[in-house]
Amino acid sequence: MKALPFMKWRWLAVAFSATAILSAIVSLSIKELNWGLDFTGGTLVEVAYSESADLSAIRKVLEREGYDGAIVVSFGTDRDVLVRLPDGYSDQQGALMVDRLRANTDMDVELRRIEFVGPQVGDELRDDGGIAMLTALGLVMLYVAFRFQIKFALGAVIALAHDVIFTLGFFSLTGLEFDLTVLAALLAVVGYSLNDTIVVSDRIRENLRIIRRASPGEVIDVSLTETLGRTLVTSLTTLLVLAALALLGGEMIFGFAVALLVGVAIGTYSSIYIAATTLLQLKVSKADVMIPEREGADQEGLLP
Repeated sequence: MKALPFMKWRWLAVAFSATAILSAIVSLSIKELNWGLDFTGGTLVEVAYSESADLSAIRKVLEREGYDGAIVVSFGTDRDVLVRLPDGYSDQQGALMVDRLRANTDMDVELRRIEFVGPQVGDELRDDGGIAMLTALGLVMLYVAFRFQIKFALGAVIALAHDVIFTLGFFSLTGLEFDLTVLAALLAVVGYSLNDTIVVSDRIRENLRIIRRASPGEVIDVSLTETLGRTLVTSLTTLLVLAALALLGGEMIFGFAVALLVGVAIGTYSSIYIAATTLLQLKVSKADVMIPEREGADQEGLLP
């Protein structure tokens, strides 16, 4: 099989990634994220209509009644509705909102639950989520350094950080709501991208040991070509499932599915170009992956 010249185009990939990451950082600094109720605090009200609910009509009623910033989404069936009120609304105001909905419809409206999330709890969730992300990246670096070598660990962590920042920047630029389900998707992206990077790294290590008359760049091209089929099949099947979830799964899991869609797509790209390019820039060589020989191993066969 002829090796594809992946590393020939690495500087084009680096330029794309640098532009994307810079744009993400600028957007995160200026616009920040559109934090969901889980992080900002607020009141969650779940109601059930006796017949199919008209979400647009419900939004108009809430807007007319003065419930500014209310988010109305379907929840489960077309009769179940979830209303998110921003910080400043109490449980009592949530119950009063249900009474207003009943007064503006001929259908029966059943209150299922009311949950209040204070702003302090939201801040704690945001801090704990950030710590969880940093801890995951740190443990990944330790694992890959132990499993392979420190240069491979640096390449893996840079690729993972690239994926996380890119996905966060996407949510900042588009203004999509960032809640706990999106944070869970980001952690899943770390695991998915790591798995892809380890497969590629393992093949690069093996080929560095067995291909003698080739430069590190040529070995990386061979390794990426050999794993390309597996990478594309895995990624495409995953993306098809996630696209179905995003289009047909409803508003409750839309952010989760979109975060995984973006993360898996950019994770596939980063395992090919970011991790491999980092290895090349760190001047990975055959000496880095050679199995050390035990002292006196060459004389063991001479002993009687």
